[in-house]
Amino acid sequence: MQSAMRIAQEEIFGPVLCILPYESEEEAVAIANDTVFGLGGHVQSADLERARRVARQIRSGQVHINHPAWDAHAAFGGYKQSGNGREYGVFGMEECLETKAILGFFPG
Repeated sequence: MQSAMRIAQEEIFGPVLCILPYESEEEAVAIANDTVFGLGGHVQSADLERARRVARQIRSGQVHINHPAWDAHAAFGGYKQSGNGREYGVFGMEECLETKAILGFFPG
C-alpha cells in the first residue's frame, strides 16, 4: 500500500507535499486516516459540500479546505500521537481554567 511509505506515515515539518492516488472518496479518507499522527490535513475540491463531508471524516486536529487558512480563534492541536490539548481560541483558554463539579443529593 502506498500509504505505508515513510513520507505518508511520519509527521514531517517543512515545505513537503505527499500526493497519493485514490479510486474513491472512501479510499481517500482511509489513506488520510492511515497514520498514527493527526496534526493537520488538507482537502482540495471544487465541490464545497463534498470537501466539508470529507473534512469531517479526517481524524486530524485541523483540516484546511482549498487553501491553508489561519484563524487565531480556531483551535490548534492534534489527534492521536500528534498530541492532546488545544492552543488558541476558546479551546486554548479552557486549558488554563480549573473546572469544578459539585454534586449532591438533597432529599426534600
